Amino acid sequence: MSEKLKIAEPPFRHGQAFVLFSSGFRPFFLAAGILASLSVPLWLTMYYGLVVLPALDNPVAWHVHEMLFGYLGAALAGFLLTALPNWTGRAPIVGAKLTGLFLLWLVGRLAMFIPASSTTSITLAILFPVALTAVVWREVLACKNYRNLPVCVLISIFALGQIVFWLGYEGTGPRLGFAAAATLLMLIGGRITPSFTRSWIDKLGKDGQPAPFGVVDKVSLLAGVLAMACWIVAPQQAATGVIFAIAAGLNTLRLGRWCGHSTVSEPLLLALHVGYGWLCVSFAIFSLSILAPRLATEQQALHALGAGAIGQMTLVVMARASLGHTGRALRSDVATALAFLLVFLGAVLRISAGWFPQTPLVMQTSAVLWSGGFAIFVVRYFPIHCFGPR
Repeated sequence: MSEKLKIAEPPFRHGQAFVLFSSGFRPFFLAAGILASLSVPLWLTMYYGLVVLPALDNPVAWHVHEMLFGYLGAALAGFLLTALPNWTGRAPIVGAKLTGLFLLWLVGRLAMFIPASSTTSITLAILFPVALTAVVWREVLACKNYRNLPVCVLISIFALGQIVFWLGYEGTGPRLGFAAAATLLMLIGGRITPSFTRSWIDKLGKDGQPAPFGVVDKVSLLAGVLAMACWIVAPQQAATGVIFAIAAGLNTLRLGRWCGHSTVSEPLLLALHVGYGWLCVSFAIFSLSILAPRLATEQQALHALGAGAIGQMTLVVMARASLGHTGRALRSDVATALAFLLVFLGAVLRISAGWFPQTPLVMQTSAVLWSGGFAIFVVRYFPIHCFGPR
């Protein structure tokens, strides 16, 4: 998504109308925020035995599935359905078609409360990822927009991960999903972060510019993709740990070339750099979890990638797109900045939980902070997503 990716809509003043299904970002970004704000507290109540849901015989698997395929699935859908018309020049998917796709996502969330052995639950759960993947491929191929074929492939891998999960492979499925997500962050995050930063620096008339896409970016992407591929097939091999370490170093170098220091005054930009920084941290922790397991665990690495990189970058993209596509200024207000901060702090505490003697208290605090950040997003952006000019 670039600065040109904007379908302007006048800020709401009078003549309010319900417009939830008039743009792809509206229902999916709102739903993603609601799910993120509710699912983690629900998970904790199940984890501590306060709530028992008979259909969920494996609450840990439910937590992983809903945060990865539920939350991120909605965030990706909102982003892609908004970006595709700009990539392809084709009409956006709105109205009844958008409503139908959203209902498939919602059905997938409800399917998690049907016994996992049920054929019905499996069928309902995979309808949305299959449908979204088909839509993305159709739109890209229809206009021969081959530049974005890598996105199609990654969305397909993401959908495959969810299908594999439901077929009973609760380790391989999430690894496929996380690998696709990490690669999308490197690919799309690597486009928009320096691009938006460059526009910001030009606007302020400052010196210095993010480095253009070049050899460092290509090698960083290659190292990251190779690390995730090795993790899928050989998650405990020393070679995988070494490649993760190389990927962490190269992507940190890549991030350092994007002039992040120039964005300190604008949280809407700074959070993008922080989100990519989380990706580098997750690679480093993956490496430690394999090469020095006494220092870190794979669970910490997954939370650095999930709660940190995915949570931070998707939240800022959702906020930025919601403002830009409704004709509002691309500036962060207090509520938005607070949401970014709470998600950041929640991720820090969740990763650090294993190093504190009072781990349950740290986990609970991290859940309150992280989910609280998304709750603020929901409250702040609810009117933007649901209502607009007639």
